Formats: sequence, C-alpha cells, structure tokens
Amino acid sequence: MRNIRKVKVGNCVLGSEKIYIQSMLNKRSDDIEGSVQQSVELEKAGCDIVRAAIPDMDAVKLIPAIKEKVNIPLVADIHFDYRLALAAADAGIDKIRINPGNIGDMDRVKQVVDKCANKGIPIRIGVNSGSLEKHILEKYQTPTAEALVESALYHVELLEKFDFNDIVISIKSSNVKTMLESYRLAAQKCNYPLHLGVTEAGTERMGIIKSAAGIGSLLCDDIGETIRVSLTGDPVREIYAAKDILKAVGKGSGVEIVSCPTCGRTRIDLVKAACMVEEAVKDIDKNIKVAVMGCIVNGPGEAREADIGIAGGDKCAVLFKKGEVLRKISEEDIVPELLKEIEKL
Repeated sequence: MRNIRKVKVGNCVLGSEKIYIQSMLNKRSDDIEGSVQQSVELEKAGCDIVRAAIPDMDAVKLIPAIKEKVNIPLVADIHFDYRLALAAADAGIDKIRINPGNIGDMDRVKQVVDKCANKGIPIRIGVNSGSLEKHILEKYQTPTAEALVESALYHVELLEKFDFNDIVISIKSSNVKTMLESYRLAAQKCNYPLHLGVTEAGTERMGIIKSAAGIGSLLCDDIGETIRVSLTGDPVREIYAAKDILKAVGKGSGVEIVSCPTCGRTRIDLVKAACMVEEAVKDIDKNIKVAVMGCIVNGPGEAREADIGIAGGDKCAVLFKKGEVLRKISEEDIVPELLKEIEKL
C-alpha cells in the first residue's frame, strides 16, 4: 500500500479513501454559457473535479463564471504560457495543470510556484507519449514507460527545487500496456497522488473498454487517486463510465446491476428489461446489487447475493430478495416493482 502524500483540490482530498472522478469540458473556450451549462451537467452526473482548457486570457473568464454555478473544484489546463497560470490562480482556480519544464526559465517557474503556494493551489503535471522532452526521447528512442516516468519526475524536480510539494501526476498513453507499466513504475518511485487515464482512448465503445482495462487494473492494485475516462463525445458519458469502473472493482458507490446473457430458456424480453432497469437506477445513491435474470433456473439461486432482483418466466417474472422469492409480477411491472422494493432497502 502506497503512503500517499495528501493533496487538497478544493473540497477534495486526494490520498484519502475516496477515488475522485474527473472530466474535461469540450465546449469552445470562448463559449462561456455553454461551458457553464456543461459544468452543471457534469456535476449533476456525479463528476467530482472538472477541467477546462485555458488557451488564452479571454478563457480565464470561464473560471469565475463556472465557479459561481458549481460546487466541484475547477482545474485550469494550461500549456506553455506561465502568465495564464498566474491569471487563473488570481481568478480563483482550484488546481493548475501545467508542466513547469515547458514554460521557460526558472524565474517563470518560481512565479507560478510562489503564486500557487500562497493561494494553496496544487499543480498537476501531465505527461503523455507526445510530450516527451528531446533529451529523454533520444535516450529511450521511443515513449516507453521508463521514459514517461522520467519525464514526469523531471517536472516534479523543477517544482521541488522551490519546496513545492502539492503535486499530482498523470502519465497517460493511448497504449494500455504502456499506461499500466508507467503508473506502476511511478507508484514505486514517488508518493504523490496519481491521476489515471488512457489518453485518446477513442469513441465510447473502445474508449470504455480501454479505460476499464487500464484504469480498472490499476485500481485493483490500489494505485490511483483520481480517474478520467477519456471519450470522444459527451463528457457526461465519461462520468457514468467511470462510476461503472469503480463499481466493477469494488471501489464505487451506487446501484450495481447484474444480469444474465440470456439463453433458449428465456421467455421475456430480458434485454429490454435490463436496459430499462439500468436507466431507472443510474442516479440512485444506494450501495446495493440488483439482479435481472432470464429464468428461474439462474434467478434466485445464481443471484442470491443480490439485494433485490427479478427472474423471468413466461411473459412474467418473480421478484426475489436475497434469493428468497417475494411474489410474481407481470413483465410490464418489472421496473416499477423493483423501484418500489429498492425504496424499502
């Protein structure tokens, strides 16, 4: 178990037992109204930390506008221009994502460090396969895990020179194996909180698969304090995917759905029923397991650990609780009857 240095990001304490879900706005940085609305939607979906690109001084206006409408911490994503980091800090940002080695001489690094230290703002260092320094790439020839970790620790050292330790590290790759090796190596070499993610993971289908394989594996190793499922699409979908990954590895909260793959014994539309149940319970904040099973053979027996569930019959179903049958219900009443029983739990 890593002895993680605790880092405070707004009201989130990285290094505590909770794994925080993060996402990033994908509205244009000059679309303040759209960015604010998307931030609100992300918070409602269960996002713990939201990040916004700050490519220019006009984009700094996003910070007070967003913070006025949401209660979750806001991160400024900044590349190269240290003045944007200083402006974001003055505007009330909760965390800054910037690589100190990319912003110029040490005087500029010191200005950012001093500002963040005075205001209690942590800095996230983020490296990926496309951001390696020339001297590191020449040494390793290709973005290996060792190269990525060496790059991250190089940036860390630049901050540590000024006694700054409120640091979070992300080491992302679009290659799942490289991502896994990088984070495992980083976990051995430092005690800073790690932000997990597979970068450029793709559209929803493959993006979730790659993220589940990468993020899920590391979480099972007790590595990672924040996570982001990177998808090409609506970032709200990232939040639900992240929740599902956390639940799958036993580190999340909320309703867990278990459902059978169906077979020739199935006599109800279980695919439809499972999808309807999943949608109906997605925002219920109870740590329970709900089973949607295709027949009595694999119902109460196989899913006896479920808190509540149904097993299909011929155009009907039985409702069961911890493996004990409660009553018979119609196919049309599956969702309302399940919700009724969930309310009692």
